[in-house]
Formats: sequence, C-alpha cells, structure tokens
Amino acid sequence: MLVKYKNDYQKIAMGLLSFIPDLKEISRLEAEIKWYQEDESRVLYLWKDENKDFTGIVGVEISDDIVMLRQIALSPSARDQDVCFDILDALNSTYPDHKMMGNMDIAPMITKWEQRNEKKRN
Repeated sequence: MLVKYKNDYQKIAMGLLSFIPDLKEISRLEAEIKWYQEDESRVLYLWKDENKDFTGIVGVEISDDIVMLRQIALSPSARDQDVCFDILDALNSTYPDHKMMGNMDIAPMITKWEQRNEKKRN
C-alpha cells in the first residue's frame, strides 16, 4: 500500500532512501527529502507490505499526463520484481490517466511491468 510521505516518516524515509548508492550521506538524504517537499508536483510515497511494515520508497514527479519515477528503493528483504510491480500497480491506480515513465535505471522495470499487464489483458 502506498502511503504519502509526511514529516513523521522522515527517519523511515531516510533509511529506505539510503539503499540508493548516491544517497548514503545524511546531508544528501536530507537534501533529497527537502527537494521533494519544495514542489507539489514531486511526491515521495512509502510502501507498506502485507504486514503493515514500511519496506520501500518511491519518488515521483507528476505532470499533466505523466508520472515520472525518479527513484525506487526497497529494503533487502523486499527486493523482488513482484514488489516493484505491486508499487507500479498502486501508482497506476493512484494516477490512472497518467503514463508511467522512469529514468534510465527504472525504465526497464516499467517496460517489464507494461508487458506483464499486456499479457494479463490478453
């Protein structure tokens, strides 16, 4: 389940974001969270698993018709393609009229997700 970031979740968000190689330093983590808070079109969502534990985080930038995935990070125990697909499904439900896109690291996963959804429809 996607949960929109709020300040109460800062330590959890920083812990999950720290799984991204470029975000190991506290100052970088704080700057990253601040970047999302500075503009309403940028949103951080935390991912809660079936046990209600936070196991992932995804950063998106929303435009009129595009959801641009900037980052996605999962705790080691949750690193699974199916979890990523669940997150993409939830984002797609949240923004049903938007096209899902990603940066160079995330785009291949989105392509696999789209292919899976196409197979489900057929």
